[in-house]
Amino acid sequence: MNHDASLAAPPRRTRRIVLLGLAVLGVGGGLFVLRRPLMMSAPACMAGQWDHCLGTFNGVVLMTLVTLPPAVLVAGALAWAYRRRAGGGTGAGAWRRALAEVGMVHGTVPFLWLILMPGEGAGVVPGRVSLVPLRDLVTMGSLGIVGNLLVFASLGFFGPIRFAALASVPRILALGVGCSVLVETAQYVLRLDRVSSVDDVLVNATGAVLAGLASRRWWRTTAQAPSDRPVPVDPRRRICRR
Repeated sequence: MNHDASLAAPPRRTRRIVLLGLAVLGVGGGLFVLRRPLMMSAPACMAGQWDHCLGTFNGVVLMTLVTLPPAVLVAGALAWAYRRRAGGGTGAGAWRRALAEVGMVHGTVPFLWLILMPGEGAGVVPGRVSLVPLRDLVTMGSLGIVGNLLVFASLGFFGPIRFAALASVPRILALGVGCSVLVETAQYVLRLDRVSSVDDVLVNATGAVLAGLASRRWWRTTAQAPSDRPVPVDPRRRICRR
């Protein structure tokens, strides 16, 4: 009998339970804070008024929460497919890969939708650019700063977990800056009645880096994770432990 494995299992299981409990508490706290805006958008969305679901901040937040269970199901299906392709195993690597892929998409698309949502003067007001650093930062307010930090936070958090090429702070920073510049350029070119600001780029990139540092212990450091390839088994080698 392998005593080391039996002793290591309970702490690992306890850590997973604690992380799951913290995630549940975080989601519950977010729902409590956003309960009033969500209740304002829910009746209109249930009535089929999609402009209230996809054309307002509250509606986008509500749709993000509504699509969370299907996203978890998609992650489960991907994990099952990756585990089957790898020939079995514990499945921890397959789940990590699947959650990273789904998390990058589900955590980034709603923010991009909000950023690229046209304003009242879209198509009429010419594009505006602010290239002086830190000038717009003081006018963002705490809510604006937090929102800009979260735009590419999921990309910075899950990107290095999924791709070994992103497993470094400079690369996460470059990814955040590049994606933010593309978004700000789109706002200007499409004339969405928004200000393309260098401060948005700075805050977006900072959020990606901070989120990446939070997931550093799970970064993928090899080109191919152990769960992605089958483990060869020698049929002549049979060990019986007692």
